[in-house]
Amino acid sequence: MSPAAWKLAGVLALMFVTAGGTWKVQDWRYGKQLAEQTGLHQDDLNAISNAAAAQVRADQDKRLELEQRLSASEETHYRKLSDAQKNQARLRDRLATSDLRLSVLLDEDPAGSLPVPAGTEAGGVVHGGTRARLDPAHAQRVVAITDAGDQGLIALAACQAYVREIHK
Repeated sequence: MSPAAWKLAGVLALMFVTAGGTWKVQDWRYGKQLAEQTGLHQDDLNAISNAAAAQVRADQDKRLELEQRLSASEETHYRKLSDAQKNQARLRDRLATSDLRLSVLLDEDPAGSLPVPAGTEAGGVVHGGTRARLDPAHAQRVVAITDAGDQGLIALAACQAYVREIHK
């Protein structure tokens, strides 16, 4: 091999070594930058995960609080409905046993042509005008109608309370 070929081989070897060394240095430098970026990215992901977990906990706490308020509202509604039903049952029992009589207030008839006799009891205190006692069967129907009305009003109040709680 001639000295020029050795020179060329040496120059090529030096170029390969230099290129390889440069390549290795760049690999270390870029590897370090990539590791830093990965660490920063991981920190961002951890922060996002922590924020999402905190939001989920806050939402779960809100839901639990709403469920507790709705449960309390439902218990109140049930208690009111139960009390109204007990009162209606007592009233029906009192009407059935003649312990209580319902009466209606009659319009004053200036001509005196009312065919219904006014019922007044000796021990009772009657305020207002002339009154007539209702037949017990009719009184039972009146009580049943008022019972259904009371239940409807209680159910309406419960629905309104539910909507108020949901929209708080």
